[in-house]
Amino acid sequence: MLKLPVSEIFSSIQGEGPYVGVRQLFLRLPKCNLTCPYCDTETKIPKQFRVEKVPGTRIFSKIDNALPLDKLLDLLLTYDFSIHHSLSVTGGEPLLWADELLVLLPFIKENGLKIYLETNGTLPDQLLQLLSLVDVVSMDIKLPFDSKNFWDVHETFLRYSNQKEVFVKIVVHQDTPLKDLQYARDLIARVDPSILTILQPVTPSQGILTPKPKQLLEWQSLLLEKLINVRVIPQTHVFIGQL
Repeated sequence: MLKLPVSEIFSSIQGEGPYVGVRQLFLRLPKCNLTCPYCDTETKIPKQFRVEKVPGTRIFSKIDNALPLDKLLDLLLTYDFSIHHSLSVTGGEPLLWADELLVLLPFIKENGLKIYLETNGTLPDQLLQLLSLVDVVSMDIKLPFDSKNFWDVHETFLRYSNQKEVFVKIVVHQDTPLKDLQYARDLIARVDPSILTILQPVTPSQGILTPKPKQLLEWQSLLLEKLINVRVIPQTHVFIGQL
């Protein structure tokens, strides 16, 4: 039986993107193939993962990692699927666990819950493994950092994702280069200018500052020169106290 390491499982409100406010069941998985400078998520595999006993209480129980997939499914089924919009499979980078998810996700869908994939958009081959099981793709476009860029792999990933409901999220900070936003805009427009694009102001951390209001409006106007639907949406779960 395959085992899957987990970071945490909880029921909460989606805080980012166009699905802000919907209730989701979150399955957060460890490990990531990137080291984004503004990342606020622990990606190491913990010896134990945490499960919130009652949503919103921040009272957790601990379970040893990694969990056999049948036991993980049993754990997820203890939640009331009927009040949840979807299972948010997030990370880290969840596509690093594509083989395990290929076994687990069909059982989730059989029990009536949609699959909402949150991904950094850099593993297109792994996406193809799971694409038939995914209902919504929340794809980050990672702007260049540490002399690395991801334009080519992002474009391939977005073309695959466009077979499903997909939206793109771009995290921006006060020093985001204009040329990077132009490149991201042109990349999305080449694939499909109607793809919903979210500008997400960074939540300040590690000396990285959120953009000024004027910057956000100017950047939104820049993207709207070639894209149809561009929204500015911050991380709302941060200021409403949700996980």
